[in-house]
Amino acid sequence: MIDVQDVVAGYSAEVDILKGISLHAGSREIVTLLGPNGCGKSTLLKTIAGFLLPRSGRVGIDGADVSQRPAPYKVRHLGVGFVPQTENVFSVLSVRENLQVGGHYLDKATVSARIGELCALYPVLARKLQAPAASLSGGERQILALARALMPRPRVLLLDEPSAGLSPKVLHEVFEAIVRVREQEGVTILMVEQNAMEALRISDRAYVLSMGKVALEGVASELLRDPQMRELYLGGRAH
Repeated sequence: MIDVQDVVAGYSAEVDILKGISLHAGSREIVTLLGPNGCGKSTLLKTIAGFLLPRSGRVGIDGADVSQRPAPYKVRHLGVGFVPQTENVFSVLSVRENLQVGGHYLDKATVSARIGELCALYPVLARKLQAPAASLSGGERQILALARALMPRPRVLLLDEPSAGLSPKVLHEVFEAIVRVREQEGVTILMVEQNAMEALRISDRAYVLSMGKVALEGVASELLRDPQMRELYLGGRAH
């Protein structure tokens, strides 16, 4: 579904943030990107989404080379959804209006039906449909951002640190919401996350990035037992 091969990318001509990264996420998989701050996780997600175009290498979706396709094209024609880490809802708009923005290029009947489906999937949105997004808790805002990205029925969902700033209890609820997305919507999810324990609990596979390269990859359930994982990401050697 997502196939990244030898991608080099950066925000200025002089500096490469991604230095030849390759990864794969299959149909209906949840794949997590882990690593210390500044290692290139969010940059990789933005490159796949089309907000940043790679200098070299290939970004493939469903077998097609879409390396040089911008984000709006990928959202509308390739079924790619993206949820940024911050500023991911419109605070002055209601929950309903935020969802309508997510389906802005769909017809009114489809938008209405889709809002009903997502409210059934996430009852908290149904209870607060007319409330401004500014009145939602941190966890509720993350669920709204997730639901808004789901409005046009994407096949690929890119999530940038969905647990950022959340308490442990709310964090767990958001991760459970992500699991429901995969189960009920059948999407492929590629997720940048700092909370390794919770992320690996719900993931199929994971990649650990270091200095703009893939340092480690494997089955999620096995990575936390890997001594190299502890040294690279958890800040110490396994004992």
